Amino acid sequence: MLTGGAGVRAMTRAFEELFAIRDAFAGIPMAGRTDSRILADAAEVHRLTGAARLAQFPRVYAAHLAREILEPGPRKGVMPGIHPLLDALSARDDIHLALLTGNYEATAKLKLEYFDLWRYFRGGAFGDDAPDRNLLVPRALADVATCGRSFAAPSAVVIGDTPLDVACARASGARSIAVATGSHSADELRAAGADVVFHDLSDTDAVVRTIVAAAGS
Repeated sequence: MLTGGAGVRAMTRAFEELFAIRDAFAGIPMAGRTDSRILADAAEVHRLTGAARLAQFPRVYAAHLAREILEPGPRKGVMPGIHPLLDALSARDDIHLALLTGNYEATAKLKLEYFDLWRYFRGGAFGDDAPDRNLLVPRALADVATCGRSFAAPSAVVIGDTPLDVACARASGARSIAVATGSHSADELRAAGADVVFHDLSDTDAVVRTIVAAAGS
């Protein structure tokens, strides 16, 4: 999904509210990274100290995002095939859908609820859980286990649109399916080591077959 820039606007405004610094995230890479790591980088760049004030950032960011997500923006919407794919996967007994994202849990929920996507997921791992994205697959699997489902990492399939999504899967021994609907091309995602690359997820049957095969391999 694309929020039309709502996330970046909300993060920028939250940082300015807390620290009186404008455009604080200019030049700081964001795609595929955890919010906690992005915040730490901004704090380092701007030489901020004070853990208590930094700890307020997720709450202030969420408050701004609740307003910004309602605003129009360029290319705002859900990517091709997402709702049909999630419908198909959630109907299967052999699939457990969990969300693995670098977003804070509260802001992930705001974004996904706006696009009617949050209801598909039963737990997962979020940017609150670890600044290092490579630690999120084990966290997600542990969360899935609390739902009564147990999967070893090789049976997990990470779907994402950045090389960092591919890397977090590889770091834990999970499989990866990359989709070139973000800022990285299919060739870049293949070069990152993705097991399978799709240009988009609009062919529901093909994607489901690939997920089931990858999880069983």
